[in-house]
Parts: sequence; structure tokens; C-alpha cells
Amino acid sequence: MPTDYKEKAFETAIEESLLNDGGYTKADPKNFDRERAIDPTTLIPFVRETQPDKWKALEQLHGANTQNVVIEELCKAMDSRGSLDVIRHGFKCFGKLLEVAFFRPSHGLNPETQKLYNANRLTITRQLHYSTKNENSIDVVLSLNGLPIVTAEIKNPMTGQTVNHAMHQYKNDRDPRELIFQFKKRTLVHFAVDPDLAYMTTQLSGKSTYFLPFNLGNNLGAGNPECPGNYRTWYLWEQVWQRDSILDIIGRFLNLEVKERTIGGKTVRKETMIFPRYHQLDSVRKLEFDAGSKGPGHN
Repeated sequence: MPTDYKEKAFETAIEESLLNDGGYTKADPKNFDRERAIDPTTLIPFVRETQPDKWKALEQLHGANTQNVVIEELCKAMDSRGSLDVIRHGFKCFGKLLEVAFFRPSHGLNPETQKLYNANRLTITRQLHYSTKNENSIDVVLSLNGLPIVTAEIKNPMTGQTVNHAMHQYKNDRDPRELIFQFKKRTLVHFAVDPDLAYMTTQLSGKSTYFLPFNLGNNLGAGNPECPGNYRTWYLWEQVWQRDSILDIIGRFLNLEVKERTIGGKTVRKETMIFPRYHQLDSVRKLEFDAGSKGPGHN
């Protein structure tokens, strides 16, 4: 990879990797519905293509207004149940269960389930203007079938900006009340990234936002090892965000942890979205691969 230390060049390198090798296509930021925080130009074709009979039945009820009805019911479901639950289990629309994503089947013996999985549309949007109140933009947004799932602020030390500036930006310049950032309703995880380090959080809470490192470690210490010819944070977009990987994470690894306790006779409910750390993800996948290739009875 040629070395170009401008922030946009780093951002472009990430985009090109996802477009060329990661299984993504490029989305137009102008197609993003700021009021609903989705891209209907990706969502609706996906639903129509993968569930034509259900779409036809809804059209018989709503005619030319079908698209608006589907989007309205989808947004109601995400606002009440959360986007992760809707992505995994679909939503009801006038008696029809509509799916907004399909996950990899446990085996490849069923051509129809494999076809549905292949129909998923992963997109990357750069400089996404998300607000109805201002023209603030997010450096990178990754979406699944038109639903935003990942945001990332990309910085480069050679322009005087580091991963710390990205975290500061999330804490101070990103209003958690904006729909795209509202906890569990739309995006599931937020990354602060520079060529050397990566951090992530699953909930924006203003200045109280807590970021966790998302690094490989370096000689038993923090950070990432050198990667000749590539950025130290290469694994984020080449492995973690890669199409099959991110679908696997959403389908199996992400977890909405719910804890309840009684205080003064009142039940207090706390929800936490848990996104796997890199080593957790890597370890589980290696264990699965080893067990699958060797069978039981081995260390």
C-alpha cells in the first residue's frame, strides 16, 4: 500500500479495501433519510428482491404507498425493540414478517438460504450528513441493507489528528440524541481509528462516553505491531469489517445485556450492548475452526 499520510488518503485506503476485497459497495450519502436514519434506496430493493411474495401481498393492501408503510413499520420496530433484534428476527408489517437481513446458514446444502445470504447488501458511506438540525458529518458509516450498523471517525497523526481526537469528537461533537447515535436504535458500535490504534464504544453518552481499546497488542504490551507495507490497524477493515465477518458478529456475537435490580422498591433496568474485543472474536473463531477440522477429543 503506498504511503500517503493525509487523513482523506487513509480514509480512502480503508474504503478501497472494503470495496475491492471486503464485499462492500459504495452508498451515496444523499440517499440517507436523515429523519429516519436509514437508506431506503438500499433497504427497499433488498426486501422486494428477497421476499417478493410478501411484498406483493402488501402492495395489494397499500398500493403505491407500500414503501412508506414498510419503512414506517420498520422504524417503529427498531425504535421499540432495537435494531439488533430487528436485524436478527425481522419485523411485522400488516401480518407479514419481513426480514431485513439473512445470516449464513450452518451448512451450504440449501441453495435457497445461501442465495438469501448472498443477497445482503453491505455498503460504505463516506462523510455522511446525518442530522436534520445541522450539516455535521461522520467520516465512515457501514450499513447492512440500508440500516446503519457501524460509525467510524478516521484520523491521521501526520495531519495533527490522532485517535484521541476521534474519541474527543465522539464525546463532544456527536449528540447522542441524534437518531443515528441513539443507543440500540440504529448504529451498534462506534470506532475511533488512526493508522496505529483503534478504540470502540457501543454507547455514546457525551463526555461520559467510555471507549475500549480494539488493538492486537504489541510484544505483550498495548497497541499494535508494525505491519510493513500496511497500516498497523489493517485488521479492522481487512478482517473485522469484512462482509462475512461483520455479518457473523451481528448474527452471533453481539449481545444486549440486560440487568435489573431493585432500589427503594423500584426496579432499575440497565442495558449494555456488548461488542466482542478483537481477541475474544479471534479466539472463538480459532477454536471453532480447530474443532471443526479435527473433530472432538483434541486440545
